[in-house]
Amino acid sequence: MADGRWDEMAVVGRIARAHGNRGQVILNLETDFPETRFFPGAELFVTRGDRVERLTLTSVRFHAGRPVVGVAGIESMDAAEALAGLELRVPVVQLASLPKGMFYRHDLVGCRVETRRGDTVGIVREVEGTLDGSRLVVAGEGGEVLIPLASEICTAVDPAAKRIVIDPPEGLLELNTRSG
Repeated sequence: MADGRWDEMAVVGRIARAHGNRGQVILNLETDFPETRFFPGAELFVTRGDRVERLTLTSVRFHAGRPVVGVAGIESMDAAEALAGLELRVPVVQLASLPKGMFYRHDLVGCRVETRRGDTVGIVREVEGTLDGSRLVVAGEGGEVLIPLASEICTAVDPAAKRIVIDPPEGLLELNTRSG
């Protein structure tokens, strides 16, 4: 099963903190499909130390747009607090198919970014933000380069070929380079 394949799983959320005194936790979302991802009986995976552990959700309610969940075997505030900060993942095969032109974040990580002229910018290390406003964090030669994930800038996105072609406005790359 997927129990030992942490790197082959997709991030769907993070445990933010304990909520109440009955062992519930509140989650920070890393998915655009929270209602289909978080439900009683859903199985999610976390890693503690070098072990991948399965968590089963026992209850789910949404408060201010964030899931508040109960986890099997977590009955106290202390036990819930011990989960804070853990990343929640699911096997990639459990992800829904997306419409053309939409991509999962993990599909973009590792893509080579280049300009229309063929100049290499770097490799996507991370995707930050939300569906409404995401940006690529690219490991470039001179440090991190932040590139808005917008169709006007990212003119060709091909996760299968691990390639993103950009047409950046004048000065964007220089303005958004952070020293590593």
